[in-house]
Amino acid sequence: MLDDISLKILKILQEKARIPNVEVARQVEMAPSAVLERIRKMERQGIIDGYEVRLNPAQFDRRQIAFIEIRTRLVGDRPETGTALAAIPEIQEVHYVAGEDCYLVKLRVADTAELAAIIREKIAVINEVVSTRTTTVLQTYKETARIPIRS
Repeated sequence: MLDDISLKILKILQEKARIPNVEVARQVEMAPSAVLERIRKMERQGIIDGYEVRLNPAQFDRRQIAFIEIRTRLVGDRPETGTALAAIPEIQEVHYVAGEDCYLVKLRVADTAELAAIIREKIAVINEVVSTRTTTVLQTYKETARIPIRS
């Protein structure tokens, strides 16, 4: 169980992962060594899963977001299908979902021409894939990987 100080540290790190340890310690009113030990412990426990840089998609000509619902031949999760979808570099997320479709993927591309090519050349060729249904994003108001932390 995480105490209030650890939760506050996690909130700070989610906001700015590159914040100096000394600054985190100042904000939670603890010694930097104690804060660092808490962070390392949360990393070992798998509470902190890693750190990554968020790139601006526009700087890499990846403005177009699409969600694709993918129906497969057999009902149920097929790890090889999920793995094949996850191997496509443009796909950012692969989810096995309940309902009529089997997988929901999110991808980023330059434009609809690239989107069509990926569906045709990379997704539709996966053996288990029967059909796809695509929704393109017109405007994004929120996109985050942050987890709400209640204290």
